[in-house]
Amino acid sequence: MKFRPLHDRVLVKRVDQKEKTAGGIIIPETVQEKPMEGKVIASGGGVVTEDGTVTPLDVKKGDRILFGKWSGTEVKINGDDLLIMKETDILGIIE
Repeated sequence: MKFRPLHDRVLVKRVDQKEKTAGGIIIPETVQEKPMEGKVIASGGGVVTEDGTVTPLDVKKGDRILFGKWSGTEVKINGDDLLIMKETDILGIIE
C-alpha cells in the first residue's frame, strides 16, 4: 500500500534510540522514552493559502527532523509504526 500525506502533513518514521547509557547501563524497553527524532518518509504538496496559491513545505523526503514529544498521530502502514504530523509540529531539520 502506498500513502501520500495531504497538504502540510508529513509521514515520519521514528529513529531508534540507544538502549545503553554512556556508562554502559542497558535501559529496558518498557522505561525508554519515545524518540523525538525521525526521518521524513513522505510529505504533502504544501499549504494552500486563502488566495489559492500553494506554499511548498520546508521538509522533504529523507530529512532527519526533531519534533515534540507528543506530536503527530501514530499509524501502522505495511507493518511499520509511523507518525503523521503537520509541518508546524516539526521543531527543526538535523543537518
